[in-house]
Amino acid sequence: MTKKKEITSIKELLDKVKEYDDNIDNLNKIVHAFNFAKEKHYGKERLTGDDYIIHPLNVAAILTDIQADYITICSALLHDVKEECDVSSSQLNKEFGEEITSIVEGFTKINSLSFSSDNEAMISNHQKILVGLSEDVRVIFLKLADRLHNMRTLWVFDEKVQKATAKETLDILTPIANRLGINRIKSELEDLSLRYYKPDVYFQIVEKLNQTKNERDNSVLEMQNKVSELLTDYNIKHEIKGRAKSIYSIYKKLNKGKSFSEIYDLLALRIFVNTEQECYQVLGIIHSKFKPIPKRFKDYIAMPKTNMYQSLHTTVFGYCGYLFEIQIRTYEMDKVAENGIAAHWSYKEKGSVKAGLQNAMEQKLQFFRSIMELKNENIDDAEFVKSVQSDVFDDTIYVFTPKGDVIELPNGSTPIDFAYKVHSNVGDKMVGAIVNNNIVPLDYKLKDDDIVKINTNNNSFGPSKEWLNIAKTNQAKNKIRGFFNKLDKEEYLKNGEDNLNKELRKKKISNNEFFKTENFDKILKELKCSNLDELYINIGNGKFNPNQVINVIYNDNKTKEEIILDKVTKNDVTKLTIKDDIIVKGIDQIKINIASCCKPIPNDKIIGYITKGYGITVHRSICPNINNLTERIIDVKWNEQTNKKYPTNIVIHTDDDKNILMDIIAKTSNSDITIQSINSNNNLYDLVVLVTNDEKLNKFMNDLKLINNVTSVERTIK
Repeated sequence: MTKKKEITSIKELLDKVKEYDDNIDNLNKIVHAFNFAKEKHYGKERLTGDDYIIHPLNVAAILTDIQADYITICSALLHDVKEECDVSSSQLNKEFGEEITSIVEGFTKINSLSFSSDNEAMISNHQKILVGLSEDVRVIFLKLADRLHNMRTLWVFDEKVQKATAKETLDILTPIANRLGINRIKSELEDLSLRYYKPDVYFQIVEKLNQTKNERDNSVLEMQNKVSELLTDYNIKHEIKGRAKSIYSIYKKLNKGKSFSEIYDLLALRIFVNTEQECYQVLGIIHSKFKPIPKRFKDYIAMPKTNMYQSLHTTVFGYCGYLFEIQIRTYEMDKVAENGIAAHWSYKEKGSVKAGLQNAMEQKLQFFRSIMELKNENIDDAEFVKSVQSDVFDDTIYVFTPKGDVIELPNGSTPIDFAYKVHSNVGDKMVGAIVNNNIVPLDYKLKDDDIVKINTNNNSFGPSKEWLNIAKTNQAKNKIRGFFNKLDKEEYLKNGEDNLNKELRKKKISNNEFFKTENFDKILKELKCSNLDELYINIGNGKFNPNQVINVIYNDNKTKEEIILDKVTKNDVTKLTIKDDIIVKGIDQIKINIASCCKPIPNDKIIGYITKGYGITVHRSICPNINNLTERIIDVKWNEQTNKKYPTNIVIHTDDDKNILMDIIAKTSNSDITIQSINSNNNLYDLVVLVTNDEKLNKFMNDLKLINNVTSVERTIK
């Protein structure tokens, strides 16, 4: 990888800016920002030994490569003055205005965090970065350029710091650069990160490339000449460049098990023409002369990537039988391919946004819309990052609305995910889906290029809780949970108020006396509720019981946990009489036991096992303890008239160690479920519940899945 030459003067920076912006006022503002930063950083040096101003100067230079506007260039020159020189926001605002100050503040906010791949830090940093990103993308342009210059000088640090910095760059920043389509910065960041994170692998690849460099250069030159002659014969104005494959992209393919010889695009050409029509002409001409490899053609012009990348890709047998990957694009497409979203970002001008650019961007910025939608969901930090990682950074598919709008979804998404991606109301009112003119079930896995139509009904009650098991995206799951949480809150609010008033009447305490100001303030403070509605909701969902609220004032307090444990352990559980609940074919009088391993409940498919001296033990038909038995098996079935409660085991898994015991109990308050026992261990809750049938059990389990931080609920066999 060629070492990049640093600039050392404002003149060099201005020369680079003038290549795309020669407005005198803009250039003067850049000079003002440089002089201000130089004065504030005066006397300071970086670990490299350079004057500190060299760093912001080169960060700004990196941004000129993607033709960033003068606002971003000024922000780059000033990006460290708050953090390193204690310059106040008011001072910045006075000197440079609100827009530059806002970008510098956004950068300072995300840069003050210590990036790490540890889970806790990733949660904070992903959120801060992505929220900053959704407010003004230029904050991220600046962050990427700052990191790139720091990576170029990473040699000054010890190996531990080098590896940590390289890993966080690969984990956090290069995926964002890729999403923004800024290939120019992304590729260099990836190569530098690999250089420090896995130096042995990096230099092995470099050595192999150097061994074949002369041969590859000659082959590329010969192929370039042949293609150029061919296009000239057809009077197509063009430019051809040999394209070097990045070291990191070679590493990724080798890491997937490919050998060096199997990497097709080590030999590569990039052809530039003036129009989209000429791109397709060039493709046809090349295929008429050089045999293409099947399934290696991709049309990103008709189907652009969501980061706006457009090109035709093909791989052909070229000079001397070597395989060549050829990319064909217009000059405008190349600008977007290298600079990504920066090539078309509509900056504010005099308080308004250019309407044409804004409309164009509306079709392009699905990434930002995804982040904003996630940001607005009422979810905690861990769930936010989980959503971002799965919904925004996972492998994606591209499907269409009937009008031809492109919708981006994670691989494995269903029509439910599509509906909620379009709009919450579409998801809530969905009654079916049609894909490519065929009716499909809601668990259908969408594929690239599917055309999806969602059938809705305004009279629909809303989503089913079963959809939580079908949806792929956390965005859809959060909206489904939100729908039911809203319904629950309304019911909890009413029940909570009724239950508290009932208990007050029972204890002959008047509402006016109980809710006088000093009592009311004490109750809200003690129970950590922000208002009366929240108090009623917490009573209605079982988090508090009415006596607990009353006892805040009348001093007969028990802890929440004690009340919950009382509720669980003091249930009167009558010993089960199984007689007449299980019907044994051809036998009237025989002792029947329920298997303790699988604990069947009414409506379960069951099977009987004739024990020696203990009658018949009834198992669920899926119980592994009898799966391989053929002898002494007898047909049994549930009596459909039974309405007794039978015990069974369920296990709840959570993604952190927050105590959700009260939330679990709350879900029993509106269901015909009795909890017989609870054992908790870190992120796992093992319950024995009493239930009359499998339908009520399934409803209870779906209710449990609505609890924040619950990752799975399953019925177990022990």
